Formats: sequence, C-alpha cells, structure tokens
Amino acid sequence: MKQRIITAIIAIAIFVPVVYLGGIPFATVIYLAGTVGLYELLRMKKMSIVSVPGLLSFLLLWLLLAPHTWLIHAYKMEGIVVAVLLFLTYSVLTKNRFTFDEVGFALLSTVYVGMGFCYMLEIRSSGLVYLLFALFIIWATDSGAYFVGRAVGKKKLWPEISPNKTIEGAVGGVVCALVVAALFFFFAPLDQSLIYLLLIGLVISIFGQIGDLAQSAFKRHYGVKDSGKILPGHGGILDRFDSLLFILPILYFLMMA
Repeated sequence: MKQRIITAIIAIAIFVPVVYLGGIPFATVIYLAGTVGLYELLRMKKMSIVSVPGLLSFLLLWLLLAPHTWLIHAYKMEGIVVAVLLFLTYSVLTKNRFTFDEVGFALLSTVYVGMGFCYMLEIRSSGLVYLLFALFIIWATDSGAYFVGRAVGKKKLWPEISPNKTIEGAVGGVVCALVVAALFFFFAPLDQSLIYLLLIGLVISIFGQIGDLAQSAFKRHYGVKDSGKILPGHGGILDRFDSLLFILPILYFLMMA
C-alpha cells in the first residue's frame, strides 16, 4: 500500500502540471504513454517490438496519435489500410509464421491504443475543462465502485473476468459520477445543460467500467496480472488508462463533434 501511495503521488505531481500546460509537453507525454501501452499489449502476445510487425505497429500508432489539426482523418484511414496490406504481405513472406490472427491482434491493439490516446489530445486541445471532466468522472467512478463495493458489495458483477467487482460497486460508481457531473454544471464553464451533462456522466461512467473489464478480460486471457511494471504498485500504462481509452472517443463525439 505504501508503494502504491508513493507512486500515485509522484505520478500526479508529474501528470497534473503537464495536463495543465497542454501543448507540446502534454503531446510528448501522451506519445510516450501510447508507445508504452502498445508495447505492453504486444508483449502479452509475445510479439517482439524489434521486428517488422513491431515496427509497423509503432509507425501506425504514431500516425494515429497525430492530432486532427496536423493530419486529416483521411490520412489516418489510409494509414490503417496501408498497414493492413503490409501486415498481410509480411504474413505471406514469412509463409504464415506471422499468422492472420497475429495480424488482427497487432491492428486491433494499435487502433485501440492509438485512437484512445489521440482523443485525449483532441479533448485537451478543445479546453482543459473537458479533459478534467473526463478525468474526474472516471476517478469518481473508480473510487465509488471500490468503496461502495467494499462496504456493501455482495452480488458479483462479472466473476469470470474480474472476481472482486460487484453490482453494488458498479452502481455506486455511477452515482458518484453523476454527482461529479452535477458539480461540473454548477462550478465549471461548460455550455451543456444539467440533464445533458448527467446523461454524459452516466454513459461514460458505464463505458469506463466496461473498459476496465475489457482490460481485465485480455489480461486474464493472456495469463498476466498487470499489463506492465512501469508504475510500481499500479501495474502498467494500460492498467491506469484502460477506462479513459474507452470513454474519450465517446466523450469527444458527445460534447465536441
């Protein structure tokens, strides 16, 4: 527990000022986080980053992370198409040692990580308050689910994937998220109505918990406890950003698209 607290304090001390600054410092941190996150996924599959598929995956990731102000969406879609063709070509050249399943894994992993972190950059560029809204909703959801689940949780939410999560905890997380959404309406410069903010809070709280379960699902599938060890006591980048990767594209389309 002591290690977890120390790591959290250090991470917050680094991340919060960078979020506030935005711009190049924030983009640099997000590029690093996305790169580490993709590395964690490829390592679960035992795919070497020092290989043709590894290189293609990271090149596609860095393209997907580019903010929309730098490259239009069409270039990203064309990049995905080119990556598909190159991956399949490599599968043929290796006489199927690099299998179709591995092609699918590499592409899905790259798009999942790349687009999630890309929308973090997009939302920050739209205004600090929007990213803070996302962060506080997720923190409230996670905290509410944990404390309510520990206090009154009895019915298992999805024991095959995450044995410790409960239905009561999940509901508690949603309630806490709605409280935070209401507080943002009264105290933050957002243009949306109270009802709309509550609706957004409900949606991203639910999908944030689904993102957390998705992370648990593929860790369980690949037989790992944590996605990485970069954050002592907290696991890897994906262990900390799993919910955000799920909800940031949703938040962007609901509030800014």
